[in-house]
Amino acid sequence: MNKIVVLGAGYAGLTAAVNLAARTKHRDDVHITLVNAAERFTERLRLHQVASGQRVADFRIPELLRDTGVEFVRGWVTGLDATARTVRVDDQRVLEFDTLVYALGSVARTSTVPGADIHAYTLDSTHDAELLARRLSEPGAPTVAVCGSGLTGVEAAAEIAEQHPAADVVLLGRQEPGAALGERARAHVRAALDRLGVRVRDEVEIVKVLPGSVELAGGESVTADVVLWTSGVTASPLASAAGLEVDELGRIVTDSSLRSVTHPHVYAVGDAAAVRQRFGVLHGTCQSGMPTGVHAAVSITAELKGRRPKAFRFGYLHTPVSLGRHDAVVQFTRPDHSPKRLVLTGRRAVWYKETVSAAPWPSFARMRTMPRSGSFAWRRGGRYTR
Repeated sequence: MNKIVVLGAGYAGLTAAVNLAARTKHRDDVHITLVNAAERFTERLRLHQVASGQRVADFRIPELLRDTGVEFVRGWVTGLDATARTVRVDDQRVLEFDTLVYALGSVARTSTVPGADIHAYTLDSTHDAELLARRLSEPGAPTVAVCGSGLTGVEAAAEIAEQHPAADVVLLGRQEPGAALGERARAHVRAALDRLGVRVRDEVEIVKVLPGSVELAGGESVTADVVLWTSGVTASPLASAAGLEVDELGRIVTDSSLRSVTHPHVYAVGDAAAVRQRFGVLHGTCQSGMPTGVHAAVSITAELKGRRPKAFRFGYLHTPVSLGRHDAVVQFTRPDHSPKRLVLTGRRAVWYKETVSAAPWPSFARMRTMPRSGSFAWRRGGRYTR
């Protein structure tokens, strides 16, 4: 029996498990196990909505795995022995594997600034986002400091400002909001934040988070009743502790086929993988994460048939950014993520983001029913080649 274990049921891990199950559904010598800490699927693309107090769809992993034959194990992964090929769950259960798909994702990097891990909220999980939502629902008009002017910070600041118009929302970061976007898209982002009343402080360095304030380099202090940390991410230390080669963010370093360079029976996908392409290392998004899950499934299937896995190739297509529920911007990009001239704004961008980039469920449905010999060409997030 070929035992395949997938750790993590985010976009990449769930994609890998479902796609692999579809490709091996007529084989009785393959058993797939998916391990995740929660039964509910976390839509990370919508956590800023949850944090602002909105209700989103409740997807349950067992239901998403229905009729796939994948065994679901709910529990925290507490140990990995990549050499002995075992995984420890909740310090009680030990799972053996022949092939591992490591998809444990990433969390907010709060260790870089003193006080951030104690005094700031994060968007690492549905539970974390709900904690922030409960705080924002309390009476009063709080000052909310969103630390990090990347796209996660932009989306969160816009959503909170729209849902809580009495709040004073300030966005703090080193870069201009939407810095990687084209000029027209950046201008739209800035105009939307201005319209929503978000105060933007860019070109600032956060050096400390305190109860009730955020301290900046140079001694300035920004008053804040609530602090949300969106500045940078890091991977779980589990891979490093297991002896796998990782990069400075704890992501598993992979070869061209997404296998660990030190343990080739371990595939790394999504935010947990340092995947290098010709234009650089992929940054963690649903757009690139789900294709890595597909590629891992294709590669493992090939290995089961005695074939060598092929190299993973990917190119970005777009950068969609929500600006509340009634506005958005979609910057179309070249494969290396540099901006093209084409930009969607306003309601057209809202429709595009909700229909094209934030609705992966039709893809999961196609994977569950794909024929044994069928191919799955990933087109939504960019170019994917088997």
